[in-house]
Amino acid sequence: MGEKTILVIDDDKDIRDLINIYLENEGYIVLKAENGKMAMEILKNNDVDLIILDIMMPEMDGIEFCIKVRNSHHMPIIMLSAKTQDIDKISGLTSGADDYLTKPFNPLELVARVKSQLRRYLKWNAPQNMPESVEISINNLSINIATHEVKIGEREINLTPTEFAILELLARNRGIVFSIDRIYEKVWGDSAFETDHTVVVHIQNIRKKIEDNPRKPEYIKTVWGVGYKLEN
Repeated sequence: MGEKTILVIDDDKDIRDLINIYLENEGYIVLKAENGKMAMEILKNNDVDLIILDIMMPEMDGIEFCIKVRNSHHMPIIMLSAKTQDIDKISGLTSGADDYLTKPFNPLELVARVKSQLRRYLKWNAPQNMPESVEISINNLSINIATHEVKIGEREINLTPTEFAILELLARNRGIVFSIDRIYEKVWGDSAFETDHTVVVHIQNIRKKIEDNPRKPEYIKTVWGVGYKLEN
């Protein structure tokens, strides 16, 4: 599988160095940047498998950086922030992050989330043995499992790896209701952390991309008090 490269972006040198120690102990290659502009230059010249990104930074903050990166890159992004309000977490996830961790954080939990995100990302990019049925079609929605392509009619939908994994889970189990915790455990491959807003925001992002009217979804339905399902 080879060594994986992680880009750590934080204007606090002590935090960068702390994360560096824990990640290198796990065998990862670590690149470091103190702001978004420096990080963009690193991305131009290096293959990066995962980004750990602080929100509050000079020059270019984490939200702006995440939006720019998502125009051309699909690697997992874990956001770090001292902001603990729900709206801040939602803003981070909506900008394209896959996960969000508040400061101060337990470095071991961060490492666990890094491993979880990389497992899914590597599965996403692994060569596929073509299954008997590579495409799931539901009305105008088509999901190609082998190529990770999603279309509404002829229009291509650009999903992040996390969004695709959630949609694939629901599409493979049409009509079955998945709780928020179960979605997290199936997609992230770990026991649920503080998952309520993480999963909900990803569902909202998917709906914005595939639904004509996200407030009255045709595909991903909410079963109040239980969870979500993808309609047959």
